[in-house]
Amino acid sequence: MPYVLDLLVVTVFVLIGRVTHEEGLASLGSLHALWPFLLALVAGWVATRSLHLRLTGPRAGALLWLITLFLGMGLRALSGQGTALPFLIVATLVLGAGLLGWRLIGILLGRDTSNPAAAHRTRP
Repeated sequence: MPYVLDLLVVTVFVLIGRVTHEEGLASLGSLHALWPFLLALVAGWVATRSLHLRLTGPRAGALLWLITLFLGMGLRALSGQGTALPFLIVATLVLGAGLLGWRLIGILLGRDTSNPAAAHRTRP
């Protein structure tokens, strides 16, 4: 499930950006905008596994956020896509909120599997 949530965050981020800029959701255009961030997200997953971080924990979320943001932007630049400062700011905020947000909500609801004590906590 964590992989699906991360994938959903990145995909929704790109698709909302395309709709906002009236670029449409044509499959090739969306894939062109999406691939740098998807590749960066996969690299982030590899990094979290290499570091033995639990994918649902905030450390993994922070690492995924940074890798997805910076590698995704780097791949966009290399492929001739835009990396204007306003886009960088929006990407930083939206990816951070999404990739950290669902993890923090899980912690608040007592479903953080990175903390064994939280898994056994009951709420009144």
